Amino acid sequence: MKPLIVGNWKMNPDSPGRAVLLAKKVELGIAKIKGANIVIAPPFPFLLPVGKVLKRARLGAQDLFWEAEGAFTGEVSWHQLKHLRVEYVIIGHSERRALGESDEMVNKKIKAALQAGLKPVVCIANAIQLKKALKTIQESRVKTQDSILAFEPLSAIGTGKPYDVGASKRMRNAIKYPFVLYGGSVNSKNAPDYVKKAGFQGFLVGGASLKAGEFVKIVQKICQ
Repeated sequence: MKPLIVGNWKMNPDSPGRAVLLAKKVELGIAKIKGANIVIAPPFPFLLPVGKVLKRARLGAQDLFWEAEGAFTGEVSWHQLKHLRVEYVIIGHSERRALGESDEMVNKKIKAALQAGLKPVVCIANAIQLKKALKTIQESRVKTQDSILAFEPLSAIGTGKPYDVGASKRMRNAIKYPFVLYGGSVNSKNAPDYVKKAGFQGFLVGGASLKAGEFVKIVQKICQ
């Protein structure tokens, strides 16, 4: 499979106009790059306008709920996401877990995404989270290419301090799964090392994905 680069915009930018402009800039930069798969995951309110301008990149969501509909105030279901042509969904991000999301909730979301035909990008930060996520994926009896793991060391999330490449390689070797992304203070300078030296198959990019030029450089570096 081609490398996968997922841009997680988190709670940015602050308006649909700026979101569309950012998406257009990314599209322009990656239009002729064929060596990688690219996903853009904007905030929920901007999924529709951003999705309309994406051609080369695929549309992703930052979370989902495990029920299709019902009395769940503030939640967004897999069913609603599919209506917006979302293909990928980030599940279990460390920032969601910090707000109280449990392993049980994460596992319900993984199952719901897989059953709905969405491709989950399952975030894990330690061996316990990894074990539970893998068990859920295996129980769902899906092909391994239908789900992606993303290793996000907590010390590197939103800190600007990328995780040591050597330590990342050891973690990658310990994860017995074919497709694993690295996430945590990724930029165009350190990105090649996480693929070529540590053995990851791509990235879950946070802050750098909000700078179109930097995000495009990451994609270019991986495709060289």
